[in-house]
Order: sequence, then structure tokens, then C-alpha cells
Amino acid sequence: MSQGRGAAREAAKPQDQGWAWMVLLAAVLLQGLTLGFPACIGVFFTDLQHEFQASNSETSWFPSIMVAVLHGGGPLCSILVKRFGCRFAVMLGGLLSGVGMVSSSFCKSISQLYLTAGLITGLGSCFSFQAGVTVLGYYFVRWRTLANAIASTGVSLGFTLWPLLSQYLLDEMGWRNTFLIFGGILLNCCVCGAIMRPLQLESGSSLQSPKPAEEPGRKAGEAQLSNGASSPHPELQQQTRRTACFQMLQKYLAFDIFCQNKGYQIYTIGVTWMMVGFGLPHVYLVPYAIHNGVEERRAALLISIIGFINIFIRPFTGLLSGHRVFTGRRIYLFSLAAFLCGLSNFICVISAEFSMLIVYCIILSIAMSGVGALTFQVLMDVVEMDRFSSALGLFTILESITILIGPPLTGLLVDITSDFHYVFYTSSFFLISAALFMGLSFCALEKKTKLKEAAKVPLDDPPRYQYSEISTGSQSESQSPPAAVYITSI
Repeated sequence: MSQGRGAAREAAKPQDQGWAWMVLLAAVLLQGLTLGFPACIGVFFTDLQHEFQASNSETSWFPSIMVAVLHGGGPLCSILVKRFGCRFAVMLGGLLSGVGMVSSSFCKSISQLYLTAGLITGLGSCFSFQAGVTVLGYYFVRWRTLANAIASTGVSLGFTLWPLLSQYLLDEMGWRNTFLIFGGILLNCCVCGAIMRPLQLESGSSLQSPKPAEEPGRKAGEAQLSNGASSPHPELQQQTRRTACFQMLQKYLAFDIFCQNKGYQIYTIGVTWMMVGFGLPHVYLVPYAIHNGVEERRAALLISIIGFINIFIRPFTGLLSGHRVFTGRRIYLFSLAAFLCGLSNFICVISAEFSMLIVYCIILSIAMSGVGALTFQVLMDVVEMDRFSSALGLFTILESITILIGPPLTGLLVDITSDFHYVFYTSSFFLISAALFMGLSFCALEKKTKLKEAAKVPLDDPPRYQYSEISTGSQSESQSPPAAVYITSI
């Protein structure tokens, strides 16, 4: 009897099995369609410059706005996910992405392209991508590290296929018809969203089902009026609004985590600084190769090489980082990967021959696989899963600021100096400095924690900012998931 009850309980448990793997497949496609899409913009860089008579700085605003909105729309995505669920957010994002690219095919100026392909498509990609990342945290507990690594291979597929498809369509149809076709392709995000159904618990409740939230102040006011009391004093009413506003910011932007959790604070600042230089090679590698006499088709192939190698390296990085040896130390792997990204840029400074550029792409792709596979896993390590959506919102909106200004400022530097080498100098500076900052800061934080433990801190007052992972698999199954949460701030 007890065996039958245990079997029924296992069958009712939806995490890490069954439909979860279909959701993972949809997440792979989503990341290829959204996060991998900006990789192809460099293919159109020269054509857009000639079409609109724009400078490097003006043209680079287009991919910068797209990627910045893709990362910075996190708070809006958090609101959508909490109110309507992950499925709705993904499908709405797919619709916006498609409409944005279709509209961009009719643009008459580069500024119109900023609005359509930059803002609208970027916002749609943000909704689809971030909601897809969030839903993986609910569907996977035991295999979460592996699931994140496999999902990130979708970015590699996008990096591989988007540039090749873009160059082919550009040669055959021109950039306007290519953007029109891209709009239809991005609508497939809606199909992926349809697969991500709300997760049902054994008790029948849904993890992702929206629950209309009301502010405490509003509830108190309604209760007071329902009891026949008079309306509150204007000053009290204003104070209630301020409290509600603060609670809203805390709920969707996780400022309380940023102020209290030192690990999250260091990681967010480090990644924000790193993103100034991380995206520069993706934007300027193809124009740099063409500028140095490489054929356009072969130049587009460089981005595809980066993506193709990532397909195989990212899952390996995910498996490696999931080993118990790296428990609590994934941030050091992440810092090492960012450091190698910065060092690899000096290859382009040494030589611009196609063979050397291939070597550069191979080394860069290996380092990038570590950054891509570990970015969200480290974030899940340093914050509780039930606050992950809010922490992701603040994390992405801060890094989007540096993503937005990085390529245009570097493009302005190239316009002034007429030297593409400054792209790679700038990228290396920000990547290497960010890697050293994160690695050394977490090392100091870990030493501080060990010193507190050595001083025999009382058990009722444990260290508050410890970078560690504690599995909570012993929770009752009726409790809100995930069944195993990685707790880092106790």
C-alpha cells in the first residue's frame, strides 16, 4: 500500500521528467530565436551604412538598442510573469518580435530602425527570452545546471545559423525582404510559448498561475471604508502611496537583495561593467574583417564558427560546473572565462588575416561558452529561486545600460581614429578588469566568511553573506517549489 502511494507521488511530481524536457526543447529554440538573433546584425552593418549614409556610431545604435532592451526589459517581464504567467509573456514577446521586424523592412531612415527593430523587436525578444529562462527554474530542480547549459546551446545554434541565413538572404533578396522574412521566423516564439504550460503540483495548484496582487495600503483603506470609517488623512494617504511604491520596486526590481546580499551585489556590478566590452566583437568583427579585405561571405562565416563551437562546448561547461567540486565556486569559473575572452581579443590586434581570425573565433567561442553557460546559473546560486525573477529583472536592466552605450561610443572612437583596433582594446580592458574584480571580490568575501566561522560565530547568528549552496530537498512536496532551492543569503 505504501509502495503504491509512493509511486503515485512520483508520478504526480512534474519536475525533472516528462513534459519538462519538452519545455527544455522549447527553451533551446527560444534562446536561438531571441538571444542568438542580434549576432546576425553585423552582416547588415555595411549595407545599412550605405543605405542611410550613416557613420559607424549611428549604425551601431541599432544593435545596441535591440540588445539593451532585450536585457533591460526584465522588470516589465517580471510583472508580466507574476500577473499572467510565463506562457503569456513568451507568446506576447514572439508577437512583438515579429511585428517589429516586419515594420523595420519599411523603414526610410536609421532612426525609424531604432524604434522598430531596436525597441519593439528587442522588447519582444526580452519577454520571450527571460520568461523562458524563468520557467526552467520551476520545471527543473535536480538537473537545473544541466538544463541551463542545454538551453544556452540555443544561443549557439542562433549564432551559427542566423549569420549564414542572413548572408544568403541578403545576397538573394536585399536587407528589406530579409527583415520581412525574419519577422515571420520570430513568430515561432509563440509556438514555443504554447508548450510552456503552467506547472501543476500534486495538490492541483499551479506554480505559474497569476494571482492578482493588492497593495496592503489599498486593502487597509478598503477595509476602513467598508467599516463605515471616514477616508484617511491626505498625509496618511500619501504615505501609503509611497509605501506601496516602495513595495512595488522591491517586488519587481529586488533592490532589497542588492543592498543586503553582497554576492548578488558584486556579481551584478561585475557583469554590468563586463558587458561594455563583451558585445563589441559581435558587432564589429564582420565590418573589421571586410575592412581588411576579407570577402563578405567568409566574414559572415566567422560569427557562425563562434556559434558552432559553442554548441558542443556549452553543455560540457554545464556538466563540468555541475560537479560537486565546483559547488559554491562557479563564480571563479565564470571570472576565468571572462578573463580569457579579454585576452583573446589581442589576436585580432596582431593580425587581420582570415586564418588568424578563425583562430581568434575558436578561442573566443570556448571562452564565451563559459560565460554563456554560467551567467544565469551563478545568479541562481547567489539568490533564492523564489526571488530569481525579480533579481533577474534588476540584473538585466543594469547591464542593459552598459550594453546600450558600449558599441556607439566605440563606434565614435573608430570614426575619429579610423582604426578598428580600438574596438578590441576597449573590449579587452572591460572584460579583464571585470573578471579580476569579480574573482578577487568573491575570494575576499569567502575569506571573510571563513574568519567569522573561525571566530566561532553563535549558531543563532550565522554569517549573512556567505556564497554557498544549500539543498532544501527535504521540504514537503506540498510547499511552493522548487523542491530544491539554492540558498546563498541566510
